[in-house]
Amino acid sequence: MPSSHTMLVHGPIDAQRLLTEVASPAAGANVLFVGTTRGVTDGVETHELEYEAHEPMAAAALESLHANAVQRFGLIACRIAHRLGVVAVGQTSVAVATSAAHRRDAFAAAEWLMDRIKADVPIWKCEVGSDGSREWVHPDTMPGATT
Repeated sequence: MPSSHTMLVHGPIDAQRLLTEVASPAAGANVLFVGTTRGVTDGVETHELEYEAHEPMAAAALESLHANAVQRFGLIACRIAHRLGVVAVGQTSVAVATSAAHRRDAFAAAEWLMDRIKADVPIWKCEVGSDGSREWVHPDTMPGATT
């Protein structure tokens, strides 16, 4: 049975629904991060992205990150959704919604979660160029990557 606070999905992500789900009268801050497929990376045109995952491992990793973020940042609520399959330019690949009593915690948690998702969750990304070229990329190998 899928978790109510983390999801791997094969279709569009409803980011507004995630934000609504973390809303609480106790929250002074609600943050929504939406990662979308960009059309050009380092001067190379992207046609689409393809995401693959070892789904049981990826789901467990997202659950662990969720629990860590709630504890580490004192979150009231948190939702994470990551898309699998083909994601066209402009579409949402990943969304993270957080709520906390204060904005610093909600923002910090969303940023921390995105960093950890890219580094720790077994989801692989293939960039498909407008010329049909395909390149599997990992955040550590991308120009400007930070650790």
